[in-house]
Amino acid sequence: MKTIGLIGGMSWESSLEYYRIINEEVKDTLGGLHSAKCLLYSVDFDEIESYQAEGDWEGAGETLGEVALALERAGADFIVICTNTMHKVMEYIEQKIKIPVLHIADATANHILKGKIKTVGLLGTKYTMEQEFYRSRLKLNGIDVVIPDKEERINVNRVIYEELCLGQIKSSSRDYYQDVIQQLIRKGAEGIILGCTEIGLLVKPEDAKVPLFDTTVIHAIEAVNVALEHSSKNE
Repeated sequence: MKTIGLIGGMSWESSLEYYRIINEEVKDTLGGLHSAKCLLYSVDFDEIESYQAEGDWEGAGETLGEVALALERAGADFIVICTNTMHKVMEYIEQKIKIPVLHIADATANHILKGKIKTVGLLGTKYTMEQEFYRSRLKLNGIDVVIPDKEERINVNRVIYEELCLGQIKSSSRDYYQDVIQQLIRKGAEGIILGCTEIGLLVKPEDAKVPLFDTTVIHAIEAVNVALEHSSKNE
């Protein structure tokens, strides 16, 4: 079993889900008392959010690159960035280390393509929805992306930072997200990417009439698949 290096804390609410899903998946796959070999470096999200707000992506990349390097030195075989938005600085991280980084958008794209879906709606932080670093990765896999209107993007982003990252789950926000999802479906979305690792805490499969792609679950399970490539139940 390979050792997973998790860059977490962005927010810790979703990092907790990563840890739970990864260990449950290893247990279900290998049986018995098996659990994942993983290292978690949980950063101070306030520091990272300040970089985001200031548009200092280089500073954020340098900081997370040092975190990845610490995980590599501690014995991680590959890196999992436990957030969608900070994949924007993946190149900075890759420059610091020799081990691979498992990209969340690639894992999500593979999952979407298995369902033969070509057009998806994207929910996430304003950075993930509006900037090209994430959408272009999906387009490289032949997936068209539609995003909410400007006012909807503002409100979706607000719920993430002011509620979900603080552990607040409000039914009114769930209702709002359902309305936004309906608008994306009207724009042609055949499925919806929950492109922020906290959104899955709020929105569940039964809240939409089309498939929801929870990036936290997809990314965590893909991390286990990579970690267990050469494992068996007898290990």
